[in-house]
Amino acid sequence: MKRRSVQILRSSLGRRRREYRRLVAWSLVQAVPAFLSGWIVARAVDHGFLADRPATGFLWLGALAGAYLVGAWGTRHAMLGLASLIEPFRDELITLVTTGTLHRSARLGAPADTAGVARLTEHVERARDAYGAIVLFIQGFVVTAVAVLLGLAGLDPVLLILVLPPLLIGLALFVAALRAMAARQREVILADERIAETASALTGGLRDVVACGAEERVRAQTGGQVDAAQRAAVSLARLTAVRTAALGISGWVPLLLILLGAPWLVRNGVTAGAILGAVTYVSQALQPALQGFVQGLGSSGLWLLVTVGRMAEIAVPPDEPETAGAGAGAAPVHMPGRPGGARVETHGLTFGYAQSAEPVIRDLDLVLRPGEHLAVVGPSGAGKSTLAALIAGVLEPQAGRVRVDGVPVLALGDGEELARHRVLIPQEAYVFAGTLRENLTYLVPGAAPADVAAAVHAVGAAPLVERLGGYDALVDPRDLSAGERQLLALARALLPAPRLALLDEATCHLDPVAEAVAEEAFARRPGTLIVVAHRISSALRADRILVMDGTRVELGTHEELIAGSALYRDLVGHWGAASGSPAPVGAATRTGRVRGAVRVLSRLAAHLGTVTSSPTPGRSGWRRSDCVRRSSW
Repeated sequence: MKRRSVQILRSSLGRRRREYRRLVAWSLVQAVPAFLSGWIVARAVDHGFLADRPATGFLWLGALAGAYLVGAWGTRHAMLGLASLIEPFRDELITLVTTGTLHRSARLGAPADTAGVARLTEHVERARDAYGAIVLFIQGFVVTAVAVLLGLAGLDPVLLILVLPPLLIGLALFVAALRAMAARQREVILADERIAETASALTGGLRDVVACGAEERVRAQTGGQVDAAQRAAVSLARLTAVRTAALGISGWVPLLLILLGAPWLVRNGVTAGAILGAVTYVSQALQPALQGFVQGLGSSGLWLLVTVGRMAEIAVPPDEPETAGAGAGAAPVHMPGRPGGARVETHGLTFGYAQSAEPVIRDLDLVLRPGEHLAVVGPSGAGKSTLAALIAGVLEPQAGRVRVDGVPVLALGDGEELARHRVLIPQEAYVFAGTLRENLTYLVPGAAPADVAAAVHAVGAAPLVERLGGYDALVDPRDLSAGERQLLALARALLPAPRLALLDEATCHLDPVAEAVAEEAFARRPGTLIVVAHRISSALRADRILVMDGTRVELGTHEELIAGSALYRDLVGHWGAASGSPAPVGAATRTGRVRGAVRVLSRLAAHLGTVTSSPTPGRSGWRRSDCVRRSSW
């Protein structure tokens, strides 16, 4: 962060060398009083007042007044020249902050970067002012210090012995404390940003807070952030003691040494005028410049360094992938995953069921790292199944592309080769008339019996196989319930160990316990898993959750979406207060049905969605030749 801040500041100055050289020139004019003040006072005292020639003394003092007028003229032009440095710098900061804010707000799965408002308004303006102050303070101190030391050497070199050592010691102490002060300043800035972000979130979600009865929790969280900001500010304030000590050593110890050493100086031939000139140099020139330098660098300088570094952190270059987002230009998020899975990428993915129809999915950018577990949730008709079909290659997008391990999904091949890459299990799990083994090994005809048994046990279908009479038993789809057909389809899809598995509500007819067993079987395997979820429990098992609502999408963890997505909070819902269990994702809708209706629908959905042991009517007569894409079931 510090290196990046220095690089930005140095780059800004480097692009305006002519303006900076002009500022330095006027600063030299501005330093004329500092260079001449002590020398003129010494001449006025030694050659005027002490020589009983007051008129000469007053003439020298008049010359000093003229020097101050010249310095004021130089100060005016220096301030005018400063504007040519700080205003372009302000524009650069605005560009930097705007770029980062847009990138963060466009991320899929993150709330809008409301802290960017604080950076754009308060931080940019303060950084601009601090930049101008620091340029003047540092440059002014360097020029003034050099002028004072040259003036002291002109009066009498022995005076340097009393001034230079404490000056260097105090500066060294101050520089040594800068790192700790910068860390405290960063804490203050981050605390301010967190408070601004929380205030913005509360403004938009106040109704939800009141409706959920979360006032005390929100008050505690907000109060904790305010307390953290206070602690950071107090910690920074304590370090001002070091700054004060450095200022005292550098500015006041030289003056004290000159006054205490005056008798020794006089005995060694230093005139009274030279001693008064040294006092003038230290008190009227060195001390003000030193005070401005220490206080400016210790407050404005640290603020500038930390703030610019913070702005650089949020300015993510377009070619540096940090997020996954919807819309063209959004950078993809890379999440840690398990080895052995497929890397899935969608870029600009757009699909509609007719050219004239509104797209169901528009400009979707998404990256899943190998082995990642993604849950897809959303209201009915939001495009969840469409997305699964597009990623599986069952549908062809109108625009954009889908790649699996860098290969276009439509070019992955067919049959067993395709099944090794990806398997899509739709909501309606079709079983054809034949033996149970034929149904289970459809994607891997030569599978070993041990592998078949392992897949069956993994998804929890062993009791079903036993009830049906073993692997060589004939299967009539009409004799199986919807849940039983889903179990057989899950075992069939698990057997080839695909690098990418897509479960399109493939467990919707299972009870929550059976669903958890099946999904965990796919999650344990070394592969990427995408689950179109119908229960919040499925979403909670995922690494990340994609919330779809037409062309609007959000991506994040459960905790991030609960905090930042109103739609996801509506989808989550709750069971009745008695059970305390999560509700099916679809139980709560965006329109916010009353909680009593949610409880009734949730319990009814749970009751109807369980696996029954008794046979239920199902589709019959399905054979291998009837499958449109054999790897999809």
